[in-house]
Amino acid sequence: MRAVVVALGKIGLPLAVQLARAGHEVVGCDIDAEVVATVASGRAPFPGEEGLAQPLEEAVAAGRLRASTDTPAAVGADPDLVLMVPPLVVDADDLPDWGPLDAVCTAVGAGLQPGTTVALETTVPVGTTRRRVAPALEAASGLTAGRDFHVVFSPERVSSGRVLRDLATYPKLVGGLDPAGEARGAELYAAFLDAEVRALGSAETAELAKLAETTYRDVNIALANEFARHADQLGVDVATVIDAANSQPYSHIHRPGVAVGGHCIPVYPRFYLAGHPAAVLPAMGRAVNEQMPAYAADLLGEALGSLDGARVALLGIAYRGGVKETAFSGARALARALEAAGAQVVASDPLYSPAEVEAEGFGPWDGMSAVDGAVVQADHAEYATLTPADLPGARAVVDGRWVLDLERFHAAGVTVRRIGRP
Repeated sequence: MRAVVVALGKIGLPLAVQLARAGHEVVGCDIDAEVVATVASGRAPFPGEEGLAQPLEEAVAAGRLRASTDTPAAVGADPDLVLMVPPLVVDADDLPDWGPLDAVCTAVGAGLQPGTTVALETTVPVGTTRRRVAPALEAASGLTAGRDFHVVFSPERVSSGRVLRDLATYPKLVGGLDPAGEARGAELYAAFLDAEVRALGSAETAELAKLAETTYRDVNIALANEFARHADQLGVDVATVIDAANSQPYSHIHRPGVAVGGHCIPVYPRFYLAGHPAAVLPAMGRAVNEQMPAYAADLLGEALGSLDGARVALLGIAYRGGVKETAFSGARALARALEAAGAQVVASDPLYSPAEVEAEGFGPWDGMSAVDGAVVQADHAEYATLTPADLPGARAVVDGRWVLDLERFHAAGVTVRRIGRP
C-alpha cells in the first residue's frame, strides 16, 4: 500500500517506520521543517526510542520512507491510508486544545482523494471522530465520509521508548463510522502489523476503550497512593501489602509514587470526564494523584524539621525513568510545593544537561554544591547507585520511586523517607 503519516512525533515516526519495514511506501509529514530534514536524512529527531534507528535509516535509504512538510500534496498523491497522530492536550482549564488536530484535518482534507481511508490515532474524547474529524475532513475536501472516503479511529496503545515492541504485542483496536469503513481500516492495519487487529463495531467503542484503559490506570494508581498514605500512618510497608493482595488473581493494585506524569495518564481521564462529567471516580482519582507531589514535600519537611530556607535537590525532571520527556512531569508540581514551604529548589536529571534543565524552568544543580535534602522524582536507573556522597550535605531524602539503596544512606546517618514504606 501507499501510506501517509501526519505528525512525526514519538508515535507517528515509529508508525511510519513500521509501515516502511513491512514493505509499504510511506510519506511522513510534519509542519516542523527541522524534523522533516532530520527524518529525511535517516535519523530520528528525538532520542531514546528502542529499535528505531536502524530500520529508520534502512527505510530512508531504500526509498520506502520519505519526509515532507507538504501534507496536502502527500495526501493528494492518492494513498490508501492516512494516519493522523497530532498531539491533543488539555489547557489550564483541563479542556482539550483542538488547534493541532483541527489543523491536521484541514491539511489532510485539502488533499484528500476518493478511496482513501483516514485513521485517527490520537486519543480523544468519545464522539470526536464522528462529530469533529469526519466533518472537518468533509469541509476541507468537498467529499463525503462513508461514500467517498472512510474514517476510522484506532488509538495508539504504545509507550515512549518501546513503541515498535508494543506495536507487535498489543491488539490494534479499530472502530469505524460504518461497517464498510471499519472493515477496510482493519484490513489496512493488518497489512503492516503482526499483532491482532480487532474491529470493535464503531468509532465510539474504540474511543471509549482507549479512555477506559488509561482512566483505569489513573484510578488504580490513586487507590495505591491512598493505601500508601494510610500505610505511612500505620507504620507498615505498603509494598508488602500490595504484593500480598496481588498474590490473589483478582487483585491488580499498581504502585504508588510521587507523581503521575506523561502525555497519557494525567490527561485522558480529563477527556473521559469531558463526555461524562458526572463520573465520580475518575475525578477523585485525578485529585488524589495531583496531591502526591505536595505529600512528598511534606514528608521531606517532616524529616528535616522545616523546609523554610532549606536547599533541596529535585532529582529527575523527566516524567518517568529512562525517557527524556517532561510532559506533565510531577517535577513541576513538586518544585512548587517545596518552594511554597520556603525551600530553594535546584534540579538535575541524568538525561538533561544543566542548560536543558534551566530551559525547562528549573534552577540547575551541579551535583557538587551542598543541599539540605533531596527528592527522587523520576525512577532513572542511575539513581539506584546514588550514595550520600552524591548528595553533599543532605540530611534527609524522600525516595518517591523506591529506587535508592537504603543501607548506604542509613549507614551515613541520612534519613530516607519512602512513600508508603517505613
